[in-house]
Amino acid sequence: MHYTQPIVSGRFISRPNRFIAHVEINGKEEICHVKNTGRCKELLQPGVTVYCADCLSPARKTRYDLIAVQKGNRLINMDSQLPNAAACEWLHSGGLGAVAHIRPETTFGDSRFDFSFHKDGKKCFLEVKGVTLENDGICAFPDAPTTRGVKHLRELTRLSREGYGAYVLFVIQMEHVAYLHPNDQTDPAFGQALRESAEAGVQIIAMDCKVTPDTMIIHQPVPVQL
Repeated sequence: MHYTQPIVSGRFISRPNRFIAHVEINGKEEICHVKNTGRCKELLQPGVTVYCADCLSPARKTRYDLIAVQKGNRLINMDSQLPNAAACEWLHSGGLGAVAHIRPETTFGDSRFDFSFHKDGKKCFLEVKGVTLENDGICAFPDAPTTRGVKHLRELTRLSREGYGAYVLFVIQMEHVAYLHPNDQTDPAFGQALRESAEAGVQIIAMDCKVTPDTMIIHQPVPVQL
């Protein structure tokens, strides 16, 4: 996935609420839209280098979108819209092998899934989860309690038991990590639901990404430790 807008670097100052951040860009303090409503406290520390998309739109209240942050030697994309776009490219490029009839945002029964497709003659459903929480090369999800995420897992568990293909794809928005695990300390219900999904046959997949200031492309598998 490539951004079409120009990307500029800046120095993070503060985040007064989950929607905006104050960033110094070209010597001027700018109010930027944060494209991630998660906590991200371990990322957005005063003084760190961040990257912002210059949207150049007079219709916007904020000119810039904060999309990535430098954490030590690691560049982490934190745009919550990008994992689905990267997953779509990955599916179309054969990330899960031969699949057909790929559809985003698919409603099936009372549930809505990020993607549906057909594989090996079976209708399949896939949920995408973006991952930005990392500590010493170990990633965890979620970074805050997510009742919506638990609901998705339970729906996929039900579908798997009914004979459909069911997948969870954790898109790790950085490179060079050791493994991913459920963040039981923050959301034990999600961890329990993820383990139940795996036992029911839901395919749990984690992939890291090659990240630059203006790109994020799914790269290679990462082990999942349940």
